[in-house]
Amino acid sequence: MAHRFDFTVRSTDIDVIGHVNNAKYLEYMEWARFDWIWQKGFTLDELKRRQIMPVVVNININYRKELQMREEVHAITTVVKVGEKSFVIKHELYNEKEQLVADGDVTMVMIDANTRRSTMLPEELTEALHADLASNREDTSTT
Repeated sequence: MAHRFDFTVRSTDIDVIGHVNNAKYLEYMEWARFDWIWQKGFTLDELKRRQIMPVVVNININYRKELQMREEVHAITTVVKVGEKSFVIKHELYNEKEQLVADGDVTMVMIDANTRRSTMLPEELTEALHADLASNREDTSTT
């Protein structure tokens, strides 16, 4: 199931050209990603308790349209792929006119907080990711 995260472009997000700096798009995606995984029950406290951490190992981003200060934006996060130790999610950022302004695929690997080595995804997270993946496939097949 797609996850939605809403926010407003702030003055500190703007670069000298007068639009959102390219690095801020990554930050927006990070905000959406944290909200998304927290909704799955994997808050920072829960991750610490389990002594695991999801880490970004790859991001591919496409910048499609400018964003300006005070624009209302929403990020849609969907699951693309699920492995044993990793997963891929897609972030899509839309402006208030529902135009796609940026999208990116993010590959994350779960690591053991102590050894800093990859480890298996928790069963509950794997199940939730597979459920989202199945839901996304159903959504795309009906449109």
